[in-house]
Amino acid sequence: MESREKALPGQAKNMNNLAVPPYRLIRTNDDLKQFAGKIDREPFLAVDLEADSMFHYQEKVCLVQMAGNGENVVIDPLEVNDLAPLAPLFKNKRICKVFHGSDYDIRSLYRDFSIEINNLFDTQLASMYLGEKETSLGAVVNNRFGIQLDKRYQKKDWSQRPLPDGMIEYAASDVFYLIPLAKALMTELEAKGRLAWVVEECEYLSGVRPVENGDDPLFLRFRGAGRLQRRNLAVLEGLLQYRKDLAMKKDRPLFKVFSNTSLLKIANEMADTPQAMEAGRCLSPKQIRIHGNSLAEIVKQAKAIPSDKLPVYPRKRRPSVSPKVPDRVKAIKVWRDKIAEDLELDPALLFNKALLTAIAVKRPTTKKELAGIEGIRNWQVKDFGKDLLTVLSTVP
Repeated sequence: MESREKALPGQAKNMNNLAVPPYRLIRTNDDLKQFAGKIDREPFLAVDLEADSMFHYQEKVCLVQMAGNGENVVIDPLEVNDLAPLAPLFKNKRICKVFHGSDYDIRSLYRDFSIEINNLFDTQLASMYLGEKETSLGAVVNNRFGIQLDKRYQKKDWSQRPLPDGMIEYAASDVFYLIPLAKALMTELEAKGRLAWVVEECEYLSGVRPVENGDDPLFLRFRGAGRLQRRNLAVLEGLLQYRKDLAMKKDRPLFKVFSNTSLLKIANEMADTPQAMEAGRCLSPKQIRIHGNSLAEIVKQAKAIPSDKLPVYPRKRRPSVSPKVPDRVKAIKVWRDKIAEDLELDPALLFNKALLTAIAVKRPTTKKELAGIEGIRNWQVKDFGKDLLTVLSTVP
């Protein structure tokens, strides 16, 4: 296990003179087991990840940073071939796992290592429920502790080896501040009566999982596909499949092969020659020179598909609702916006648009009925249910 006896950037002299602990770089299975056995009695563990989604087709976790009780480690999963010793730590309900902006990290840990998380506390989510306007880690740490975090390595290729010391120090520095930050946020949330809100939201957040496309058409996850005619949709699907195959072959992210905008232009204009792509400014001259003929052939093939064989974009049929629903939505929204203003919160944090509509459609008359609406949280029913039902009772 390598040690770095140098202090981390941005130092703790601005934070009540706390000393930043040296970090340890874990590169072997034995060192990981030793760390996991030592840290499993801690009440808090700070966690962060670095991945390579900007540089490779199949993204992967490239570093796992963890901190607790003065132990500050950077784990290299590209060299440690078994992260199983960490799984019990993440699943242990007694240990609070502190992340900042955890959605991507939770999905990545599950995708790469089948790691599930219990007792999550997301400091970004907590900051939002305290009404913070800027909720990036850099902004929150600077606001709370007067520390300027170095973000120069944020978009670097974390899969490169060896990693420069500066990148490892950058990674280690992020987790150092998370536990004191979490404790401060918990105290403030408790004082405002909102800690239970964040705890419940974090419980739901800990259950997010990677989206699997399976054998479904690629256009189902493409923004704007639903507005295309069926033949244009066939063109788009062919283009997306071509991009996927090329990205896999080159091991590059999809967006670095062709942008979504470029493919949508070709599909919209049915550009079936390199000249048409050039005229429509669908691609760069270099892209047209290399790929123009292949892409044009895809368009021509889609044009030849019989009408009854063309793909259909699936659309959910909207259930018929009472014409009184819009008035109910408006009444709830006015009530919600007033509360949000008083609490200095983003209104969507209290009740988002989809939930407002669901409540208006169901028009519950009791807390039990309100609690049965899909997507509603216990804290929303407990703290706002009575007033919400009163508002609903005033509109038919």
